[in-house]
Amino acid sequence: MNFIRFTAEREGFEPPEVLPSMVFKTTAFDHSAISPLGANIINKSLIFKEKILYYNKVKIIMDLIVDNFWHYPVLILVGCIVGVINTMAGGGSLITLPILIFLGLPSNVANGTNRIALILTALSANVGYRSKGISTYPFSAYIGVFALFGSLLGANLATDIDEKIFNKILSIIMIIVTLLILLSPKVLKGNLPERLKGKNLLKSCIIFFIIGIYGGFVNAGIGLVIMLFLSIYNRMNLVKVNATKSVVILIYTIGAFLTFLFNDLVDFGYGFSLGFGTLFGGWWASRYSVKKGEGIIRFFLIITVVLLSFKLWFF
Repeated sequence: MNFIRFTAEREGFEPPEVLPSMVFKTTAFDHSAISPLGANIINKSLIFKEKILYYNKVKIIMDLIVDNFWHYPVLILVGCIVGVINTMAGGGSLITLPILIFLGLPSNVANGTNRIALILTALSANVGYRSKGISTYPFSAYIGVFALFGSLLGANLATDIDEKIFNKILSIIMIIVTLLILLSPKVLKGNLPERLKGKNLLKSCIIFFIIGIYGGFVNAGIGLVIMLFLSIYNRMNLVKVNATKSVVILIYTIGAFLTFLFNDLVDFGYGFSLGFGTLFGGWWASRYSVKKGEGIIRFFLIITVVLLSFKLWFF
């Protein structure tokens, strides 16, 4: 009745008065009054209507794919580059999120779609590191599980946030993360004893729960944040830092991805195109970094920070 009143007022008519005694009655439909032949005709017409709707939906999707076909090879190429960046240092989402938004995805859909690429990058990097004998298990599993719990909270926040507010938060986060990297040169130094057990493990789990919230919310630049913490607090060398980072990101991103998926905020075409490229980039970068050692990671980290800072400042 509120809808009737609203419609009448919008069209310039006096809305009808609802009497207290007004009663609406419905009667059950007697299906026995329909002959078997009539029921069969009705069922076939409904099935035909559903097929028409399905084919129209497929046609719309195919038209979009054909019209935007060039997007897919571009995303594969971008994925290869970002796979290397995310494995060697981090901050690839600072590149992929703006590109996905530029290609026409709403911000929250771009955020969910980007998770496919993150999962495939982390998976290929993790396999690459393990093939070279680099592992920090069970430490990486412990902090990864805590990050997973945090990411579920962060992803739920991201699915409900207004798109304009999300874009503003994303731009602020980009600047803050880059400033943290530029002002924290300790990540490039030191061969100190590792701190992975006891109270250091407990503190790390708490910190990674918080990092997981941020990762579930947006993920942009989180690889660099993880590198800062693992290097400065846990005192890992950069090869182990990246191996641990790949495990943590793989664990918590699965939880975040499922949250976006349940809210229908994932474009699988764009996501798998981007992810296909990151598979190659992550695999190559993980094995190459073990072969070349910390020096190549320091080099990529510095280059990544400079390029991302340039992008944030001028674009």
